[in-house]
Amino acid sequence: MATTLHIKNMVCNRCVMAVDQTLKDAGYHVTDVQLGHATLEEDLTKDQTADVRQRLQGLGFDLLEDKQEKTIEQTKRLIIQMVRDQDANTAFNLSAYLSDRLGMGYSTLSKLFSKVTGITIERYYIAQRIEKVKELITYDELSLKQIALRMGYSSVAYLSGQFKLVTGMSPSQFKRLHANLRHPLDKVGNEMS
Repeated sequence: MATTLHIKNMVCNRCVMAVDQTLKDAGYHVTDVQLGHATLEEDLTKDQTADVRQRLQGLGFDLLEDKQEKTIEQTKRLIIQMVRDQDANTAFNLSAYLSDRLGMGYSTLSKLFSKVTGITIERYYIAQRIEKVKELITYDELSLKQIALRMGYSSVAYLSGQFKLVTGMSPSQFKRLHANLRHPLDKVGNEMS
């Protein structure tokens, strides 16, 4: 019988590769690893589960066992993935997107998210978008207007206002100081609580 592990803090393809390699190195038979979960061929004993948890914690991940934690982690993962893959030409409704993907009403999801994380889904989404904007500014390949368009902002002024609200500085100030002001994706939003 197979075991599906729900894993917290997996936010990128490197996370998937790290979890896959760690589980294989430990001798587990991995059949699938995706953002937020891994499937093993075998049933795990309590000792094996503890071993997996310890190995994952060494990488900055953790096992999720509570249904609410799983829902919150799935919500965060979907937002991160959506921001990373955002296409400015696509109309987007955050509440409909999350409700559809998670199979639950947005109001229920929003209340749960706020209760567990201490911030709203919208604030988390904004924080993720601003972190992506920081990344694009740091690359110095696009103008602020191009970044605003790519990230789906209606104007540079709107992007700049939201950027300043989240970071306390304008995008141009950030550009001058950008070196160490980015955050790992799994930590984004925590500073807004």
